[in-house]
Amino acid sequence: MKLIPKDFVLQYLPFALKTQEMANISAVAILAQAALESGWGEKAVGNMFFGVKAKASDPEEKRQLVTTTEYLDSPDKGHLFPEVLSVEQVAPKRWKYRVKDWFRKYETPEGSFSDHASFFLVNKRYSEALKVGTDPNAFFQEIAKAGYATSPIYFETLVKVARLIERNMPGAPPARRSAGNPMLESAQSDDVPELFSEDELRLLKPNWPKRRAATNRKK
Repeated sequence: MKLIPKDFVLQYLPFALKTQEMANISAVAILAQAALESGWGEKAVGNMFFGVKAKASDPEEKRQLVTTTEYLDSPDKGHLFPEVLSVEQVAPKRWKYRVKDWFRKYETPEGSFSDHASFFLVNKRYSEALKVGTDPNAFFQEIAKAGYATSPIYFETLVKVARLIERNMPGAPPARRSAGNPMLESAQSDDVPELFSEDELRLLKPNWPKRRAATNRKK
């Protein structure tokens, strides 16, 4: 179910705070990533909030087959996936794959958040990001530089989502309302922002290191 920012923060802040304690990463940063990548909870199938890939050899209770979109540099890489639904060329040397692939599955949302924290701790490519984990914007910049996602606007998007999260954190001052300016009032409301289409949201998902081949895959 898609939640408005206030309810999303209320429901998942306890898990983000545990992540903050484990990895010294701001709870605001973690919630912003979770909100963006799960569509504010709507696409968190199997309690998967961060799009971690699984293997077909993983225990059945820890994996799930999920429909997703991948962008590859060749039309003949269907063997990388358990099932290919469609392949479409969208640009020179760029093909859009609609596939089913294995993703991790969790018993609880907390399991997904804890696994996400572990991911940063064990992957050396994010060592610089961990050094600035308490600063959401600096953290976003470092994970973007390290290749966490392929979108050129991943950093900017996370910054915008984080602002929404911050406004809805417990104890945050109420948002100022703009008298007689409907556009500003809309931007300050608790309505769930439709930042991207579903495919665009998937493009912003991370390149997890357990992908099957170095093919510049995107989620």
